[in-house]
Amino acid sequence: MTLTIQQQGCLDATQLREPCILMVGLGLIGGSLAAALRQGGFTQTIIACDPDSEEVQRGINMGLINAGGSCLAELAPQASMIVLAVPVLAMESVMRELAKTLSDFSTVVITDVGSTKAAIRDCARQVFGYLPSTLVLGHPIAGSEKSGVAAANPRLYLDHKVILTPEANVDVDALERTRQLWQACGAEVIEMDVERHDQVLARTSHLPHLLAFSLVDTLARQDQRLDIFRYAAGGFRDFTRIAGSDPVMWRDIFIANREAVLASLDDFEAGLQRLRNAVAIGDSDAMLATFDRASHARHYFDSLINKTSYQAEYHMQPQGQVTYRVQPGGSAQGQLRVPGDKSISHRSIMLGALAQGVTEVKGFLEGEDSLATLQAFREMGVAIEGPHQGNVTIHGVGMQGLKAPSGPLYVGNSGTAMRLFAGLLAGQAFDSELTGDGSLTRRPMNRVADPLRKMGATIDTAEGGRPPLKIRGGAPLKGINYLMPMASAQVKSCLLLAGLYADGETRVREPAPTRDHTERMLNGFGYPVAREGDTCWLEGGGQLTAGPIDVPSDISSATFFLVAAAITPGSDITLEHVGINPTRIGVINILTLMGADLELGNQAEVGGEPVADIRIRYAPLKGIDIPVDQVPLAIDEFPALFIAAANAEGVTRLRGAEELRVKESDRIQAMADGLAVLGVEHQVVEDGIDITGNGEAARASYAGGQINSLGDHRIAMAFTIAALRASDEIVIEDCANVATSFPNFIELATRIGMTLNVEGKDE
Repeated sequence: MTLTIQQQGCLDATQLREPCILMVGLGLIGGSLAAALRQGGFTQTIIACDPDSEEVQRGINMGLINAGGSCLAELAPQASMIVLAVPVLAMESVMRELAKTLSDFSTVVITDVGSTKAAIRDCARQVFGYLPSTLVLGHPIAGSEKSGVAAANPRLYLDHKVILTPEANVDVDALERTRQLWQACGAEVIEMDVERHDQVLARTSHLPHLLAFSLVDTLARQDQRLDIFRYAAGGFRDFTRIAGSDPVMWRDIFIANREAVLASLDDFEAGLQRLRNAVAIGDSDAMLATFDRASHARHYFDSLINKTSYQAEYHMQPQGQVTYRVQPGGSAQGQLRVPGDKSISHRSIMLGALAQGVTEVKGFLEGEDSLATLQAFREMGVAIEGPHQGNVTIHGVGMQGLKAPSGPLYVGNSGTAMRLFAGLLAGQAFDSELTGDGSLTRRPMNRVADPLRKMGATIDTAEGGRPPLKIRGGAPLKGINYLMPMASAQVKSCLLLAGLYADGETRVREPAPTRDHTERMLNGFGYPVAREGDTCWLEGGGQLTAGPIDVPSDISSATFFLVAAAITPGSDITLEHVGINPTRIGVINILTLMGADLELGNQAEVGGEPVADIRIRYAPLKGIDIPVDQVPLAIDEFPALFIAAANAEGVTRLRGAEELRVKESDRIQAMADGLAVLGVEHQVVEDGIDITGNGEAARASYAGGQINSLGDHRIAMAFTIAALRASDEIVIEDCANVATSFPNFIELATRIGMTLNVEGKDE
């Protein structure tokens, strides 16, 4: 399957260079295309061929077309582009007429608007004996239950998708001209192969129409039909509206796309039968799982698609371009509570789903990555209520209760989720596939795939050990004794989760301490994990028991405001209820060594995790050699710490941080490139960086400039905070992924006294 995305252009119809466009079929679709072109300023010739002479005359009277008639042989030779806007089953006769009329297809682009592509492609092969290179099959995802040229709507395609399904031999110029045609109507143009198009449309368009026709027909034949329709609520009217569409057109579509429609109908009938059985026996958990999964899938996909950070089922949605424009200076004052810890939020869902009983989670991070984890478990049959203001209720299915998902599991931008899921799914009886966004699919996964294979798992990766990960179910796992080549909490957690399903003992030895949230939470769920020195281990075959979880505020998110206060004269910030797990407090230790005025208050333990309020005020910072043993404890916090170093007196040296090169970006190089833009003196080495700071409170520490965050949320947030000590504006590009880990970052940055504007899709 291949699919690419073409960003919507700013082209208007005045830029189209088609001397003459022929619409074959002047109904709603063809008429709306002509109307959109005319409204966009297209002044060249548009002609139409339609068997209804009154429709042609109506199109002329409306000013949509210049001329037309019912004889294709007379009209086709005039055209530089022909748009086939006829029913699918009429395509063969139209193409046969074109084959007789046009001796040379190289001079004319032919495209269509049919909602099934394989049937039209096969028809073209049969009629022409081959696929002309200037044939570009297409499908606008737009329509109405109205019909005829009188219903033509110039805005029908505005902000709608048009899917092009070009074949391998397509003429590049013909493809570009077709793309420009639809962009001139305000459409977003997508490319997809024919088979995937027909499968996707069978589920998203054809099946809903089939169900609407069937439901209305069923109810219309009942004795109580008058009362049924008289008292129908808005939801019924909204759903059944599409049953008013053209019956002949939809008959043709169902015939042309028969196999894909039947496959989607089989899936629906199976799901309907499961729901019927649940209603029949009063299985409330099964009903809740279905309803909640559907409800949240609707809201989840809507919110993520609208933000353009979730790229739809098959990456049909382009990544939104979001830019931060941050003004220099500002204060750093206030009392804040940052969102819940992402690492703990991920694990609470995973272990709660595998537990026996109901798990209540408070403080859950409602960022996109965590929502992706929620949705993945819903797709595996787990009933989950929420999130509602950080509260989530998980109805656990037990260690063997997960069901096979219907397609790939999408984990967004989260390396944590993908690596932990890999271990969990390696022990399941069903096959699964893990995928993520563009940033995640560039990150290496062999560090978990290789040891899982040693345990007996069958895992395939893309080239270079990158996602997607395809995991074969049913493989018997065996416990191993694994010495990690580099410190990584994600790898450790992956192997421990696989160890839950393995025969015997799974032992993991780490070369340096890493965060221990998985071990703590497993013990909290009643699954014993032992530790001695640098090694932890568990025995496979146990059970998890549900219990309450209170997610602390994320110290990684808090770090940006810790650094903001540490570098800004006159600052005073208190961050509430922050997790201070000993394996996560590298940032506190490093800032303290640099001279930060930092104190912990209200220390407590919640659900096995230590928490505290952290108050930090400005004090002059000094450069240090960062202790190597602190590096794994602050691995995610270094982008912000680099900004602290740029404001410290003297040189700050980091070594032993190779892990930073394989995060969402090469964070060492990405930060170095940004520091260079600001004029901060630095030197990059393979495993770290030396940064020479300013250290003078009386003047700005560096200049402003334009930074490319490379889609890495931590890079974007680090340079946002840097503006507090800049002499000029800092503009940060590609910031859409900030929402993945810190949904209200902009709100809190503004609250402490910063001035910034967000430009782009998230405005």
